[in-house]
Amino acid sequence: MVQAADAPKTISPLLDGIPSIPVDLPEQIGRYTEFRAASFQDWDPTRREMLILTRFADTNQVHRVAQPGGARTQLTFFPDRVESATTQPTVGHYFVFSKGSGGNEFNQNYRYNFADGIITLLTDGRSKNSEPVWSNKGDRVAYTSTRRNGTDTDIYVESPTDLKSDKMLAEVKGGGWDIQDWSPDDKQLLVIEEISINESYLWLFDTESGERKDLTPRPSEGGEKVSYSRARFAKDGKGIFVTTDRDSEFQRLAFVDLASGKHTFLIPEAKWDIDDWDLNADGTRIAYVFNENGRSTLHVASVGMKENTVSAISETDPVFDPPQSAAVITGLHWHKHDNIFAFNVASARSPSDVYAWSLDAPKVTRWTESEIGGIPASQFVEPKLVTWKLFDDREISGFLYLPDSQKYPGPRPVVVNIHGGPEAQFRPGFLGRNNYIINELGCAMIFPNVRGSAGYGKTFLKLDNGFKREDSYKDIAALLDWIKTQPQLAADRIMVTGGSYGGHMTLAVATYYADRIRCALDVVGISNLRTFLEHTESYRRDLRRVEYGDERDPKMREFMERTAPLNNAQKIIKPLFVVAGANDPRVPKSEADQIVATLKKQGTPVWYLVAKDEGHGFAKKKNADFQFYATVQFIREYLLK
Repeated sequence: MVQAADAPKTISPLLDGIPSIPVDLPEQIGRYTEFRAASFQDWDPTRREMLILTRFADTNQVHRVAQPGGARTQLTFFPDRVESATTQPTVGHYFVFSKGSGGNEFNQNYRYNFADGIITLLTDGRSKNSEPVWSNKGDRVAYTSTRRNGTDTDIYVESPTDLKSDKMLAEVKGGGWDIQDWSPDDKQLLVIEEISINESYLWLFDTESGERKDLTPRPSEGGEKVSYSRARFAKDGKGIFVTTDRDSEFQRLAFVDLASGKHTFLIPEAKWDIDDWDLNADGTRIAYVFNENGRSTLHVASVGMKENTVSAISETDPVFDPPQSAAVITGLHWHKHDNIFAFNVASARSPSDVYAWSLDAPKVTRWTESEIGGIPASQFVEPKLVTWKLFDDREISGFLYLPDSQKYPGPRPVVVNIHGGPEAQFRPGFLGRNNYIINELGCAMIFPNVRGSAGYGKTFLKLDNGFKREDSYKDIAALLDWIKTQPQLAADRIMVTGGSYGGHMTLAVATYYADRIRCALDVVGISNLRTFLEHTESYRRDLRRVEYGDERDPKMREFMERTAPLNNAQKIIKPLFVVAGANDPRVPKSEADQIVATLKKQGTPVWYLVAKDEGHGFAKKKNADFQFYATVQFIREYLLK
């Protein structure tokens, strides 16, 4: 037998309550942990070559790919994953990449020289820094940093080849500032200030003086609370393209005239979010992606400009029709000097891989083909979109994965997996290790998009805010009711799980509906919203207060304490598995510590796993593998028996 103490050295000694792992289990699961994925990062400015992130060892690192199907040449080698990479945009002699340490998310920026492979730290080594945004001339980058006080994300400008040039351009208030683009003449920065997922504002900053101009009035100034995301300058610098839910439930693509502030909507009748888009080098084409109930469709449209407004846009049919019934497309990025764009595609039967589409040869070309452990792709289950009614007569949806009915006849045990965020959305990408739970354990898996999820309009997004928190718990109760009506599902054998906010939902379900589940698995979840808000990193605290409520308000504080799983732990009577990262800046390890300690005192069966070199979820393969071995053991012990 492999004892708990035989876990990878990167796992901390804290393996509390976890029994021995059978010696043959890692071998049984093995192939389901040997998948890879690739994500596009940037084009070489002078050639049709690209940088991607993929994993050959333990973590994602930067690789170069010279042609479709070409070798993935690894350039960085770190124990911690690289988060992003962007190439110098004119001659491409180097790239800048972003990386944290031990999961702490205090990312630093580094320069990598292609000629000699020398890596140089560009930031202070201590604060949290955003990935850089290049000037059009390619001589400077802009980024945000918490360097001044650990809380506010001030704006900095730097030449990556001259460390002495690094300077703070402007002090700001809050942790939600995000640099979007440089004006064509490099004299202005376009910046978004995010107050919440439902409220943000556009700003211009002078790149020499730091003087700023607010482009979108506040509600107190006669404006409205709307959301803006992914903004880019038009090629003449007189306007910007941006996605916004202004005058709509959904994120639509708009052109904003900087002189008048007038918004012109390019696809005014859109019934779904445009969740990714990019403008080509000469400003005449836009590639964009619709999020249609979680599935992606990719389009390319021509842009007509007249008198500084968009006069026409001719939408084409989708340019990419994935062979899978459901695919997720992300990372659209046009080449800076060429009419070709790259994007990532993931589906139930394929992890994320990089594709490209070109105007001069309008067809999709696959650049990478990631490994899936030697398992035929046809063995991975395609999901079914399902819906169910809620207590308030709304209808919501989720994705259901069913194991092979010939191999596993009769009603199947169910794993309900709730996404984090909460302003996120489960989308039918590659399930990775979870395919083992379906294929080899014979469990069904349901991924619900409860109220508060993105992708279904801004009204739906706000249905769980503040004092409405318990309504999202009721959405899972309605799902449990729906499961009872499905003959292929075993309503008496249900496990609930989730990560981050999904971990909080898991604890809430284990509290409110303990008699309706067999067990629960909480990954980096919140056990008390009040203590979470008091201890999460300061740069993100105000953003979270908009979603969860302000714990400093006496009425809200009382509500949080009354509904906290921690304070209702006596109701958690079914076995619980808790996973945490010691360096988590979002949901501190203390959230896990306090629920585990409480359950141990009252005698509820609880397993506890902590990794000392991880943060908000396990990023290192060895750690993630061990977590999954223990998860399979937990399912066998408490769900399948």
